[in-house]
Amino acid sequence: MTTNLPVQDPDLHHSVEDPGIGEHVERFTDVDKGAGNRVYYTLLAMLGAVPVLAIAFIVIYFAMPRDWIIHIEFGGATYIHASAMNVTLGLTGGLAVLLIGIAVVQWARALMNDHEMIEERHSAASDEDTRAAALAQWEDGVRDSNIRRRPLLLGALGGAVGFAVIPAVVTLADMGPWPTKATRAETIERTLFAAAPEETIRLVNDETWRPIRPADLEIGQLVNAQPSNLHDVDSPSHPATPKEHHQEKAKASIIIVRMDPNSIKIPESRTDWHVSGILAYSKICTHVGCPISLWERQTHHLLCPCHQSTFDLGNSGVVVFGPAARSLPQLPITVDDEGYLIAQSDFTVPVGPSYFERDSRNDYKDGDA
Repeated sequence: MTTNLPVQDPDLHHSVEDPGIGEHVERFTDVDKGAGNRVYYTLLAMLGAVPVLAIAFIVIYFAMPRDWIIHIEFGGATYIHASAMNVTLGLTGGLAVLLIGIAVVQWARALMNDHEMIEERHSAASDEDTRAAALAQWEDGVRDSNIRRRPLLLGALGGAVGFAVIPAVVTLADMGPWPTKATRAETIERTLFAAAPEETIRLVNDETWRPIRPADLEIGQLVNAQPSNLHDVDSPSHPATPKEHHQEKAKASIIIVRMDPNSIKIPESRTDWHVSGILAYSKICTHVGCPISLWERQTHHLLCPCHQSTFDLGNSGVVVFGPAARSLPQLPITVDDEGYLIAQSDFTVPVGPSYFERDSRNDYKDGDA
């Protein structure tokens, strides 16, 4: 134990004299070799149990059915009703961390050097002599820890800590499916509009759920819309959870705007994506995914309320201001035989905020043909 005391003037009188350090009492593990060895082997056993618990954690995570429930009853009344996986994962992972903590504390209490020392306080600046002294103290600490006499302790501690990290890494899998290319193509990169053109998907008002005709829109008007097949997500033939329904709705949410065809830029690659100046865009900002609704009719700009990213809908949704890094995805649309607006296909680029795995080569940039 080291006690830092302030530098004192020897001539300065104090009402209470410095009591100093009391008589040192040897620890039992220092005077009894057998006791020291028993502590040593106990620490090795605790640290050695950590890898076993970590492996058990992984086995439970992958092998135990997630619908198993633990029931503990006392006197006919159920007091515990919990997921068997959660309980066993908590026990194995928690006990592994607890054993490491107990072993390290007991190592310091029973085996490390137990001599008390007094050092005067010094300035915060370190000179060469101080650094050399620090290295010497480090060597003294290594020697005092008895790690050279009992080298297995350090290896056991390193192995225990390494194995204890494994359960935490494994549980990261519960954050969602692994983002492989195939998984992304079927999840975040796909919307309900992907069923077109095999299936006629009309654009419907997201409040009235009525399909939209070009004649229903005035120049300068913006309408929030959804694909007509959104209702099918939660139909008896395609049952979905509320979460799945909201996910599909969020990805497929669009805005429809009508502008004077003579006042907007239509690149050659998108000449058939609009209907008399009526264009459809994703409603989800490409910055962090906020829904966009602030429409400037005169400038054809769409402003995100979260971080002020601004998109020019009169120029294929390019970014004109703010932190968004790519254009707002545009949905190719046309009309069906009854004159209603329909989707020609899915979005050609993923909707929503950017992510590091996606390919940005197909993103539209100002000046593209």
